[in-house]
Amino acid sequence: MSIRYAYYPPRVRKTPRRVRRLRLLIWLLALPYLCCVLYVVINPPSMFMLASILQGQGATREWVRLEQISPRLINAVIAAEDGAFCDHPGVDVEALSRALRAARYGHKPLRGASTISMQTVKNLFLWQNPAFLRKPLEYPLSLWADAWWGKRRMLEIYLNIAEWGEGIFGIEAAAKHYFGVPARALSSAQAALLATTLPSPTKRNPTFPSPAHKEVANILAARIARQGAASRCVRQGHLTGVEESGTRSVAFSTAE
Repeated sequence: MSIRYAYYPPRVRKTPRRVRRLRLLIWLLALPYLCCVLYVVINPPSMFMLASILQGQGATREWVRLEQISPRLINAVIAAEDGAFCDHPGVDVEALSRALRAARYGHKPLRGASTISMQTVKNLFLWQNPAFLRKPLEYPLSLWADAWWGKRRMLEIYLNIAEWGEGIFGIEAAAKHYFGVPARALSSAQAALLATTLPSPTKRNPTFPSPAHKEVANILAARIARQGAASRCVRQGHLTGVEESGTRSVAFSTAE
């Protein structure tokens, strides 16, 4: 008499959906930090450039090393976007405190607390609005990126992924589009106009600046001439001699 035994395969316990979602969330949060390590040597695209391509608008970019960019442009961008770039670790705590105090009393701060490091990680990994959801991710990621890349690499990435007009990404593409010259050949006047285009790249045109745009560029050029270069942390060979002073005082006519 033969005895038959039934075989029942072991039950595979499914991971609860909540656990799977939590794991996915952790991976999504960790991915930018892992990418920062890779971007020490890999030249990255930006989220806004990829979005422009996916939307069918196209994108123009030509990556250049920092030493291939005019020192005048470097000084102008640092002065316009983040005057304390060389002094903070990615987040300007003093500027952030001033902005929070101003917001508490319903005032508009004289300058924003966003640094070049914060703008870089936002362009690479995050989104524009709503800012209250973005900022808690932006602060620690900016500190991490600044620590891994250092100031030179941070500025190189920023200048190569920043949007300078619709579908125009990176300073080399911007210099050739607006002025017909490579980034290394930008003049003081051109540098001031391009640097002051960054806050509103789709509304300001460096080739045909409005009177308001010219006035902002004049103010920036005068401030750099008065205060000197703010790029000491990124100097390496090509930022020497007379070019150290960056953008000299340039007068733009506001007459149309």
